[in-house]
Amino acid sequence: MNNARIFFAAHRIIRIERVITDNGSCYRASDFTSSLREARHYRIKPYTPKHNGKVERYNRILAEELLYSREYTSEEQRRTAVEIWNVHYNYHRPHSARGGRPPAAYRRHRVTNVRASYS
Repeated sequence: MNNARIFFAAHRIIRIERVITDNGSCYRASDFTSSLREARHYRIKPYTPKHNGKVERYNRILAEELLYSREYTSEEQRRTAVEIWNVHYNYHRPHSARGGRPPAAYRRHRVTNVRASYS
């Protein structure tokens, strides 16, 4: 959570109002709970990934289009591929839910250093 605060602060987001997580043990740990500070913690209903649909969909697309579409010879090669793909996903890849436009087309200020998952 502290890394998330640093990342958000670098993008001028200084107040975190709520955090939504699944019910993993890491989100029940006292370290995580104390790192929430003033933010409210909501947990999604168990066995209902639709509540976390955007993340679930992103992870599925990432796995299908990149992670399992080829073999990587090193962790560094995979990490670099994920970073490049993440920029492609957010700025160039058409999204049907967005009328064929990428998510970044709806942002006034473009952010190109979005952290990729699985890294």
